[in-house]
Amino acid sequence: MAAASYRDERLPRYTSYPTAPHFGPAVDAQDYAGWLKTLVAGTATSLYLHVPFCRSMCWYCGCHTTVALRNGPIVDYLAALRGEIALVAEQLSAPLDVRHIHFGGGTPTILEPAAFVALVALLRQRFAVHPEAEIAVEIDPRRLEPAMIAALAAAGVNRASLGVQSFDPEVQKAINRIQSVEQTAAVVSGLRAAGIGAVSFDLIYGLPKQTVQSCLDTVEQCLAMRPDRFSIFGYAHVPEFKKHQRRIATADLPNGDERHEQAEAMAQSLVAAGYVRIGLDHFALPEDPMARALSQGRLHRNFQGYTTDPCEALIGFGASAIGKLPQGYVQNEVVIGRYAERIADNALPAARGYRLSAEDRLRAELIERVMCDLTVDIDAVCARHPVDPQVLAPALSALGELARDGMIDFDGSRVLLPEDARLFVRKVASVFDAHIDQSPRRYSRAV
Repeated sequence: MAAASYRDERLPRYTSYPTAPHFGPAVDAQDYAGWLKTLVAGTATSLYLHVPFCRSMCWYCGCHTTVALRNGPIVDYLAALRGEIALVAEQLSAPLDVRHIHFGGGTPTILEPAAFVALVALLRQRFAVHPEAEIAVEIDPRRLEPAMIAALAAAGVNRASLGVQSFDPEVQKAINRIQSVEQTAAVVSGLRAAGIGAVSFDLIYGLPKQTVQSCLDTVEQCLAMRPDRFSIFGYAHVPEFKKHQRRIATADLPNGDERHEQAEAMAQSLVAAGYVRIGLDHFALPEDPMARALSQGRLHRNFQGYTTDPCEALIGFGASAIGKLPQGYVQNEVVIGRYAERIADNALPAARGYRLSAEDRLRAELIERVMCDLTVDIDAVCARHPVDPQVLAPALSALGELARDGMIDFDGSRVLLPEDARLFVRKVASVFDAHIDQSPRRYSRAV
């Protein structure tokens, strides 16, 4: 397989299609309000709440977040967030069926415990949250106190995603994130004791000073805690867009071959430990809902990565949050101050978005199925969309080239990635991307 030539390409992660760089001001708050009004009773809906604050900056971070050393800005932001929840709820003409709520960041657990409980209570008051809804929160184990664990449990949180990245002390120094194994294990034990049994770990390969052995050591230390899921991401070094990444010396970063070796070594270690390999970068225990969704062809992909969530509507709250409704995507103001100003003016903070066409929906399904299943029947997908299949002629040609390179099996309709090409699935997905040639170079390496 001629894989080496593809490793250093910079490609989207395809958590949406089109990807966020292609959103624009043609979709605004007025459009968003209209889209919300069209949601009918019982629409399967997910809520995402973005908390863009951390106590310190991890130098590898690619998220929209800022350092808050005091609580004042967080309190002010929470007031704006509550205001946005009220504004969105006022646009709805019927109760929605909320089955998933996800708190991301930043560090969502930077909120005061009582404030977090009250925020979830507000969501339950304003929306029809199902009694068995999944409520997930991203956690920095370095700063999770027992009082916050108790608050999470009281609020009904039932899934926790812990940032680990690496337990190698040299790597931790290089990324400004010092986090011990003992500290992390204590948090896992505390969460499980509080009844939050579904625990996921996030790891990263391709970090400065990282080696294959240090990656394997981290995996081994994590396995002792037996999380339900792992997400293993490749570090995206984009210092031109994330200035704090300039603190990372490029010379300390592994090259493409080394990144590939690290990723595969971690994957094989997890598979050997009994985890099911899912898509590009997720792993789950066989009894986990995500593993079952994969086996049943029900796996999906959204802004949080792979998911079991089949929602028809995703409503995003907070600065920079992205939502998706049947008509298209919408993103809030990214700058916290501007976001708060819009809320203070009693206006929805949507600043940009994208209105989906029939062709976009076709391409989005092709990309999602490739990313989730590592295979797709193009003719079968085309049959579900009112689009002339000829629009895919350039994609079919590109797939033929990938097949000649040994990257995929392709018979003219069905695409199948062999196991040794799994890490290149984003390259395969990109052939269906009509915007890829105009994409800014802010994406991560293919591997």
